[in-house]
Amino acid sequence: MKLIKFFVFLFFTFFGLNLFAQKQSSPIEYAKLIGDKLIRDTQFKYNLSVFNNNPIFNGLQQVNFQRTYGISTPAVAYAYTTIDAPNAMELDIEFAHNDGLKIWLNNELIYSFHGNKKINLVYDERNIELQEKCKFKLNSGKNTLLIKSESKGLEWGFLMQPPVSKGAVGDVVYPAIGLKSVPYITESISKISNWLVIGPFPNLEKNGKRIGLDTEYPPEKELEFGNMYTGIDQKVTWTIPKIEILGTLINPLQWGTNYQWNYHNGGVAWAMQVLAETTGETKYDKYASNFGNFHLDGIPFVEYQVRTLNADASANNEIINPKLLDFTLAPSLPLIYKLRTSPNFQNRDKYVDFVNKMIHYARYDQLRYPGKSLFTRTSPEKYTTWVDDMFMGIPFLVQASQYAKDKESKDFFMNDAAQQVLEFKTQVWDEEANLYMHAKYSQRDVKLPHWSRANGWAIWAMSDVLMYLPKSHKSYSQILNQFKTHAKSLARYQNIRGFWPNLIDNPSSKDEVSGTAIFTMAMARGVRYGWLNKKIFEPIVIKGWNALKSQIESDGTVHNICMGTMCSEDKNYYLNRPFFDNDTHGLFALLFAALEVENMTNTLKK
Repeated sequence: MKLIKFFVFLFFTFFGLNLFAQKQSSPIEYAKLIGDKLIRDTQFKYNLSVFNNNPIFNGLQQVNFQRTYGISTPAVAYAYTTIDAPNAMELDIEFAHNDGLKIWLNNELIYSFHGNKKINLVYDERNIELQEKCKFKLNSGKNTLLIKSESKGLEWGFLMQPPVSKGAVGDVVYPAIGLKSVPYITESISKISNWLVIGPFPNLEKNGKRIGLDTEYPPEKELEFGNMYTGIDQKVTWTIPKIEILGTLINPLQWGTNYQWNYHNGGVAWAMQVLAETTGETKYDKYASNFGNFHLDGIPFVEYQVRTLNADASANNEIINPKLLDFTLAPSLPLIYKLRTSPNFQNRDKYVDFVNKMIHYARYDQLRYPGKSLFTRTSPEKYTTWVDDMFMGIPFLVQASQYAKDKESKDFFMNDAAQQVLEFKTQVWDEEANLYMHAKYSQRDVKLPHWSRANGWAIWAMSDVLMYLPKSHKSYSQILNQFKTHAKSLARYQNIRGFWPNLIDNPSSKDEVSGTAIFTMAMARGVRYGWLNKKIFEPIVIKGWNALKSQIESDGTVHNICMGTMCSEDKNYYLNRPFFDNDTHGLFALLFAALEVENMTNTLKK
């Protein structure tokens, strides 16, 4: 009897496992594994945490006297810190301030301004530009910095930053900043603030002019702790600026493994919408709705952090007046797609308002190459063409053409999308290699490497255009030929394991998931729509999908995804890029790959 039970147990165990294996062989089931993990892991909530104090002088530093002292009358105050340079160096420091200001570096007055002034922050693609500049001649080791700021009342602050990097790749050595090396300052203080402040002191008027800036108060003579000085209406001593509480993301980990407002997280939400349509399971669409609602409902909070607290790197800051397609059109894809496919839902008015702003941005505000329709960037230098922007911009143009209500707008956005594809070819297509370079500078004739994911952005964008562009359109045949040429070229580089390397034409480069997923997706789409030869490309798609499956764990974890990458002329930069698990650059590509392989398989069965 026991023996019979044992064989029955073996039979059902084997049968159950076999059923599980068969079920898991479906691409859509793998997509659901990934989707379910995303649902489990993503809370779409803010943590409240203390402002993160950065002891490296590689970004914006600020002293907000207004929030520290909370007064609206004319006043004077001081701020003190040290800059620890690894060697003697000169830095062209950018800064901004309200009203009068004096700066002493190593006890030498290097800047003085009398009068009224407003802080005017200019937001560029990846940085903020401040209106004033001053050369800081730093000695090797510790340098002291004393700021004296006067205010006529109301706004009152000081900001500064080192020379702005536009995203060029290289090893930049930044000095340290803060109070760590200041005698009699404990580590508990230097961990939470880089600055000491003292004030407010009187800012009196004489003959119709404020004289506080030129009135010598004790902090100009000594840095002495434990002393009390006469302020405006009470005794004052050295303290630290008001420490702010910020809303941060929960468990953000690396850049690509959080739910920040950006293109790859918008891509995940978009993929989850399509997964919901395919499976009929509303939980995936709920994830996408949570993404949209979290970001749109949170805009006033983000504006407060960015505008009032000057926390320029705070969570989701890029949703506030962004100047880059990564943070405008691309993350808006799930929003415009929802408007197109769902007639009624909560928050629809907010979606309409935001998407309309993005449509206006696409047509009138996004930087374009002089004399062309082509999307371009100011980083790392002005009018750099990134092949990434084929995905960052073109799929949104396609969606806008379908969403628009009037024929003129429909035609404009579809024609723009088609023209973009052709103009990108003139800039970043390498005729010799039949591959896309990652980027092209406007002033320097340099060939950049053929990065896998960048080529993925190109073929993805072309496939999106081909799905919606009428075959009678004047550009259809050119775009189809370019799609075929690119697909045929890419097919040469699929390795024996089914992957494409991170640097496509460098066999020693690592197998990489996001590029492999996008190529698999685009080729599956090409087979399904008849753009590509089924006999040639179906085996390539299946081989690619089998490779991708090997990187998906039963809990939905996905391995070997290259992190977000700037552009560089140096191949070693790409060869040495870190790989992460569950980076959303790869997750949304893999979700779309699973969906398209499933679609291709079902179409070919008919």
